[in-house]
Amino acid sequence: MGKTFAEKILALKSGKESVITGEIVTVSPDVVMSHDNTAAIVKKFKQIGINKVKHPEKIVIPLDHCVPAATEKYATNHKEIREFIQEQKIENFYDINTGVCHQVLPEKGHIIPGTLVLGADSHTTTYGAFGAFSAGIGRSEVASIWATDEIWLRVPETIKVNIKGEIPSGIYPKDVILHIIGNLSADGALYKAVEFSGKVIREMDIGGRMTLCNMAVEMGAKIGYV
Repeated sequence: MGKTFAEKILALKSGKESVITGEIVTVSPDVVMSHDNTAAIVKKFKQIGINKVKHPEKIVIPLDHCVPAATEKYATNHKEIREFIQEQKIENFYDINTGVCHQVLPEKGHIIPGTLVLGADSHTTTYGAFGAFSAGIGRSEVASIWATDEIWLRVPETIKVNIKGEIPSGIYPKDVILHIIGNLSADGALYKAVEFSGKVIREMDIGGRMTLCNMAVEMGAKIGYV
């Protein structure tokens, strides 16, 4: 019997020959992303009692949510993040004015097909547009990965959305995904892997595919992918 995208990726990343939907697996991600919330994650990391991150080369941190810093609090957070970057020798740091995190990671070559990407941002699902298993996680989970290089995930069930026909003039990918969410509801794909397929997707540019995958979380999906 064939395997889904989610089953294949999570089997590979957990070191197992195969996994099944619903199974809990321990995996090692290829990329761990955080942004301006990194300062809060650093505090949680230090509470663990470990001084050094296990794999600094896997960590990617763009500053993008409040740039330039609009308040003293944000300025302090950015300062603490920069100090942590230097202390931990994290090379994949993108300071202010580089761009939005979900644009920066693909542009800088951190996202490739078949990788497992986890980020402290709900819209980390965006990278499914490039064939990555990409999901948002919490700050405590990111801190734990920094320390251990591991996290457990449940293998999600898959929903296939097959979009046929032609997109009329004046209709854009954002309209398409909002229509899908409207049909499935805000929790209609809860912890599911949503596969976008069909003629419309094949003809859609990368920007459009990113829009679909970015919004997959708005119907509760664990990941969205093309």
